[in-house]
Amino acid sequence: MTTCDVGQFFDHGMLCWGTEGRCADCPNAWCEQDSGPVTPENIRQALLQAHGAARLRLSEDVPNFVPVLQALRDARELSLGEARTQAKQLAENGLAGTLVEMEVLAIRLRGRAVEVIVAPAE
Repeated sequence: MTTCDVGQFFDHGMLCWGTEGRCADCPNAWCEQDSGPVTPENIRQALLQAHGAARLRLSEDVPNFVPVLQALRDARELSLGEARTQAKQLAENGLAGTLVEMEVLAIRLRGRAVEVIVAPAE
């Protein structure tokens, strides 16, 4: 039997994740960390299942979406079209993901003077 722990964190505004595991019947164990714009899906799903999703929303109308597009493109390495789609979602119902993913985006958006709210997803 193998036990595995997963987590996400941010360091200097960068999304990071890690896994640790050990075998219950032997002395073998491992620990891995990495970073990038997207967390591996198996780690995301484990965190979403354990803690639920968070939702990031604009806290007010944004007259100019350029800062929003720039923050989304920088944080997630998106094309302009992908950033436009996510900016539209952000303005309507918000974006959902893990708490750490939404806080990293919130930091990037606030750094461009865009007011946002992070709350548990409903």
